[in-house]
Amino acid sequence: MTIHVGNAPCSWGTLEFGSTQADRTGYASMLDELAESGYTGSELGDWGFMPSAPAGLAAAFRSRGLTLTGAFVGVKLRDADAHAPGAETAVRTARLLARTADLLGAAVRPFLVLADDNGTDPIRTRNAGRIGPGMGLSDDEWAIYARGAQTVARAVADETGLRTVFHFHCAGFIETPEEIDRLMALTDPALLGLVFDTGHFAYGAGGCAAILPALERLAARIEYVHCKDFDPAVGERVRMEGMDYFQAVGAGVFCELGQGCVDFPAVLAWLRERGYNEFVTVEQDVLPGMGAPKESAARNRAYLRSIGLG
Repeated sequence: MTIHVGNAPCSWGTLEFGSTQADRTGYASMLDELAESGYTGSELGDWGFMPSAPAGLAAAFRSRGLTLTGAFVGVKLRDADAHAPGAETAVRTARLLARTADLLGAAVRPFLVLADDNGTDPIRTRNAGRIGPGMGLSDDEWAIYARGAQTVARAVADETGLRTVFHFHCAGFIETPEEIDRLMALTDPALLGLVFDTGHFAYGAGGCAAILPALERLAARIEYVHCKDFDPAVGERVRMEGMDYFQAVGAGVFCELGQGCVDFPAVLAWLRERGYNEFVTVEQDVLPGMGAPKESAARNRAYLRSIGLG
């Protein structure tokens, strides 16, 4: 049983917010630095960041000995009118993932990582990490949301055979532990899995204490893991100063691995006990001016090695 370690373009500044093409490291340099830092897989990043033809994408990964691990697709799932176009986008992305994986002969299949259209609702964005009553979905919206997630997952499975995993995310409508639990209760595990992001869970839960209980509670749904740390001191400053999600990321609420409160040795032990045999993907959100991505990626990889993830 082997746990593989990957990274993602967001660690090099390719985020769905806060960066422009001019700010971003090109995909070739990003993949070079990722491989040189000791990672063996990468997610796709925003559509168009990497080659969108399977042959070109496979060549970029093969030449560096990398595995394609997944791709993030955000959909406004609370809006029924967004379901069909969202499924179309997800299927287009999943076809690229599946065909590229076939060309690479990859033993590990990539995931379609489905999420909300995070950061677009002003109330959720302004109150990330401190979601209160009246800020969530109505009962009708919950039904629409769950139906949309399953619509996307079913289309991806039917067209490509790939699994869809849902990514809860701060500044989206599925952030708190209660919201994660409710979405899982409303969706079919045969259709939709879960990517457990340690940093987003800690931010949404107000700290790291609930991570291990949540892993136990959600074990049957967890198919993929994102390693992200959370700095509780910055989290408290965010709360006291009323920062929105984007300001919090810029302030470093997601610190480098081992610098926050996530108990990664315990998370790793939990994964090993359950025979986890997939990639864990490091995500170190980097905005312009926040530091050198390659150096940060190397420190994160060194930390994981120090706790036994070679």
